[in-house]
Amino acid sequence: MPASPSHTRKPEVWLMSAYRTDSHARWADWLVDAHPQIVWKRLELPGRVFRWRIRGNPISWLKRLPDSQPDLIFATSMVDLATIKGLHPRLAGVPAWYYFHENQFAYPLSEHQLNRVDPQMVQLYGALASERVFFNSEYNRRTFLNGVFDLLRSKPQADSLGIRQELEARSTVLPIPIHPIPAAEEKDPRLILWNHRWEYDKAPKVFAEAMIRLAKLSDIDFRLALLGDRSEAHTSPALLRLREELPDKIQLDERADSETYRTVVGRSMVAVSTALHEFQGLAMLEAVSAGARPLVPDDLCYPEQYPDLYRYPAGDTAALVDRLKSWFRRGFPPVPNVSAWSSDALRRQWRELFSL
Repeated sequence: MPASPSHTRKPEVWLMSAYRTDSHARWADWLVDAHPQIVWKRLELPGRVFRWRIRGNPISWLKRLPDSQPDLIFATSMVDLATIKGLHPRLAGVPAWYYFHENQFAYPLSEHQLNRVDPQMVQLYGALASERVFFNSEYNRRTFLNGVFDLLRSKPQADSLGIRQELEARSTVLPIPIHPIPAAEEKDPRLILWNHRWEYDKAPKVFAEAMIRLAKLSDIDFRLALLGDRSEAHTSPALLRLREELPDKIQLDERADSETYRTVVGRSMVAVSTALHEFQGLAMLEAVSAGARPLVPDDLCYPEQYPDLYRYPAGDTAALVDRLKSWFRRGFPPVPNVSAWSSDALRRQWRELFSL
């Protein structure tokens, strides 16, 4: 971190987050709490209306920036940092860091999205306007750098290789710390956990189909804990299908409060992911910290975290069902060690960033 101009005062850092959702909020809250030696000025916008947020945040903050001059701007990759610096000349020379929770080069398009060049360019310009660029996983870093190269190499007068190399030299993998969840004194050997958003990018229809197939096997008895965010206006078809076809299997079906969530996660034997995108997989890491066995696609960030035993071919419903059958019939494997992602393990790396 750039040295404070005066050793008699604490350095001031602007923490800018243009899309405060659960994972972004937990990261920001932890970062501020873990570094009391810094004067934090938090600038955050609610996590809704994605396309406006990623393009419009300089407008939202146009008249709302602090009057002070920060020693550092630490912005997430939803922030249009280059535009903010251009609109506010006094910030042009302020050092900036950019943190990628996700990147738009590897984010799957929904059926309603036709183009994502604008969000990609926001993140590319933001990274170029920063001295350091951080990613929560190697998968996130690699797909961003490769995506930048692939986008620019087809464009006239774009130095695709040079820009990729420049950004790579600035980039570091630094995961978001998780707070481990205690395992219950008695695990429920039949409980399968889903603790993800009920949205297209988590592929809940694959999970629903797998659970319905598993339920047809008379020798396998299981329960379902269906947690995670869900839309109040439009219920996921996958969730509706599970409610209709497996009502007797569902033990819990809600966006649980923190205490209930931790209790249920702590009792779960298996946590399943069918994600189409996952840049760090905090929900799975939390579940595994509580003693759940992960069963995840052999893709995305997961190969960095879990051995082959816990991965199945991405999108392969039959393979997912076969792995669950094997575990229920022959016994569950040991819980993999995810302590490297805990706040205790990562605190030193984060503190070194802000050492004076």
